[in-house]
Amino acid sequence: MKVGIVACSNGQRKEWKEQNEQLVDVLNIMGIETVLSPHIMSKTDEFSGTDEERAADLMKFWTDDSIDAIYDISGGDLANGILKYLDYDLIAKSDKMFWGYSDLTTVINAIFAMTGKSSVLYQIKNMVYSKSDLQQKRFSSYLSGKESELLDFNYEFLQGNHMEGIVVGGNIRCLLKLAGTKYLPDMNGKILLLESLGGGSGQIATLFTQLEHLGVFEQVSGVLLGTFTNYEKADFELSVYDLLKMHVSSSLPIATTTEIGHGHDSKAIVVGEKLELS
Repeated sequence: MKVGIVACSNGQRKEWKEQNEQLVDVLNIMGIETVLSPHIMSKTDEFSGTDEERAADLMKFWTDDSIDAIYDISGGDLANGILKYLDYDLIAKSDKMFWGYSDLTTVINAIFAMTGKSSVLYQIKNMVYSKSDLQQKRFSSYLSGKESELLDFNYEFLQGNHMEGIVVGGNIRCLLKLAGTKYLPDMNGKILLLESLGGGSGQIATLFTQLEHLGVFEQVSGVLLGTFTNYEKADFELSVYDLLKMHVSSSLPIATTTEIGHGHDSKAIVVGEKLELS
């Protein structure tokens, strides 16, 4: 197996270079040959290259028949800059899976909106972070065909007891960068996944308000709350669920999981694929 590694969002800091080398070593031990794109490390401020250059890196892997999958190792703010430069007709014809998380929510949802193709919301660098042993075990199982260790997650219902639909969403802040554009998926009948790294009560509340104003909560079949990392560490009186309830009908199914989000122990979820929770 051969994969391409890209950084479509912010460039990697120089102090992360060793981490990236460790990741390559881990993947090689698993039998995965890696090819790194030219624009990964930060060169000018947060940029590893221009939007067009980073998009070209990504498209090169999509057109290279020797590449089986594409892993994005970045996050931050810049990923939506590449969207207008991608060849969605070509992507639609490919059977390659794109992997990324956080700011790559923009790319993952744009790919689904424009092509109907699914992608994996997951940070492949979890395999060299603090829960590396656990994540390497899960990923090895995934590669061997036992996908459940990486993809099956525990959850509980906060409202209702059943939801089903194609999963869209991811990081709430980054998803909302797509609002008003052709890259935001049709929300009708979807399960909306929402998670976040940063944000206090005011910041999360205003993002829920924007989703309400867009009519999203009237369209989706349910909401799946992942982890809201910094929010959950803070001593807020209101929970994320309390904030969400201000903006949704009492009949909308809502579930929560501690296993999807920015935590180093987070599992993967496929955006663009049908899911049923009950």
